[in-house]
Amino acid sequence: MSDCACSKSIVLEPTSRPEDAETLTVQTLGRTHFIGIGGAGMSVLAEILHERGVEVQGSDRELGPKARRLQSLGITVFVGQQARNVEGVDTVVWSSAIKPDNPEIVAAVKAGARLMHRSDVLALLMTSARAVTVAGAHGKTTTSAMIAHILVHGGKGELADPSYAIGGSIQGPDGPVDGGHAGKGAVLVAEADESDGSFAKYHPEVAVITNVEAEHLDHYGTAEAYRQAFVDHAHHATGHVVLCADDEGALSVLRSMDADAASRAVAYSTHTLDEIGDVNGAMFVHIDHEAEASAGHGNAAASDAVESFILHMPESLHAAGDIPVHLRIPGIHNARNATAAIIAAALLGMDPADAAKAAGAFRGAARRFEIRGEAAGVTVVDDYAHHPTEIAAMLDAARRRFPESTIRVLFQPHLFSRTKFFAHDFAEALSKADDVIVTCIFPARERQADYPDISSRTVVDAAAGIAHDPSDGWIESVPDMCQAAKMLAMRCKPGDVMFTVGAGDITDMADVMLCVLKTRAEDQQ
Repeated sequence: MSDCACSKSIVLEPTSRPEDAETLTVQTLGRTHFIGIGGAGMSVLAEILHERGVEVQGSDRELGPKARRLQSLGITVFVGQQARNVEGVDTVVWSSAIKPDNPEIVAAVKAGARLMHRSDVLALLMTSARAVTVAGAHGKTTTSAMIAHILVHGGKGELADPSYAIGGSIQGPDGPVDGGHAGKGAVLVAEADESDGSFAKYHPEVAVITNVEAEHLDHYGTAEAYRQAFVDHAHHATGHVVLCADDEGALSVLRSMDADAASRAVAYSTHTLDEIGDVNGAMFVHIDHEAEASAGHGNAAASDAVESFILHMPESLHAAGDIPVHLRIPGIHNARNATAAIIAAALLGMDPADAAKAAGAFRGAARRFEIRGEAAGVTVVDDYAHHPTEIAAMLDAARRRFPESTIRVLFQPHLFSRTKFFAHDFAEALSKADDVIVTCIFPARERQADYPDISSRTVVDAAAGIAHDPSDGWIESVPDMCQAAKMLAMRCKPGDVMFTVGAGDITDMADVMLCVLKTRAEDQQ
């Protein structure tokens, strides 16, 4: 039977070996092969296993920077995915991006190798670490990056040098820092992916839930099933759960938790406890965004901050009075993200004031309000926002950061299905900008043929009737991304701020915009 014929009957799911009936540990994985080892979520797991003495190898379509780094550590990386790459392998690790007909999967099944989804490896690593997970429809990368940053720059003893697996790189003072790190400390910080239900496998010491806004209904079926998955995730936390009470979905999860789990929960909100009402017996942290936060506790100077607030924290969180926080990243949504990170650090045993000081030096996760440059008096910013709520929060932050500027946006929708379901919501969110071009949809795993009537024009059509000043001409569709970038740059004036927005390759257009602006300025001299 050929490999192709065999692959038709494969259902890609984790498999085990008889010896796993006892207790599978990192040490019993044996020779472990990662398919797509250069990916952001895979490379860090490979490195952590390597650091713990596991014989690790892997394959990828090409040698990217992460794969080359793994090679520098002595890990074998094959270019291309072929059956012979998994000969003699005990365990094969795959991600949701891998298809059942992958030749390495087919060969591994025939050879009787153990198959593990990347989430199973992450869950296994959590059993021997003080794990902190961050789940939610939005804010996962920024919040988990901030927790890692706080521990790296302020953690002491076992809290220092954490391991972390984050979906994007972190903006450091000397440039981007990789989002994966195999540390020597006791803590493991990881994003908990709810898109395919894999976060159900995790039992962290601290589980952060930033929000619960129904998405991924292709997997869950209903909004209620999606919300229940978060309730179950919260119940799996061995220590505490940290939830944003500004979000109705997260608040609903908190109110649905059993009494024991809720008593170990911490809710945080920009509203007061009187305004929120029932928090099911959870501890409560108020984000006082209206107060004038002093620059005490050695925090980042207020003159360097773009977002300042005070945290009113209960004594049960080891707080010595109110905690002022000054952030270098803008937006109330980032005040919430920072609050979750500071609370998580405090629950691990860190002094909240020290955590706030470290948070004040955080420059953001890459592609989260990342200023890419300035030319001809125009600031160019790149942002990963690809859901209407994220776009609205980003544009609100832009108004706070640049209150006198004209805000122009080049938006690339992500997925045909998301564009179809959220077209009007995208239009509403984008209406917060002054000038918008919607360009080609980034398909990711989807095909245009399955959505023949969905295009960038879908969002523009959905904007009809939305109040905007000016009412006409503020949003248009230009499918050619490069052309759209040049058009937007050419109509900019000094003082304007221009955003590239989306989860796809729109980020490449920031350099195009800067080039156009510089060339235009030179021509005008």
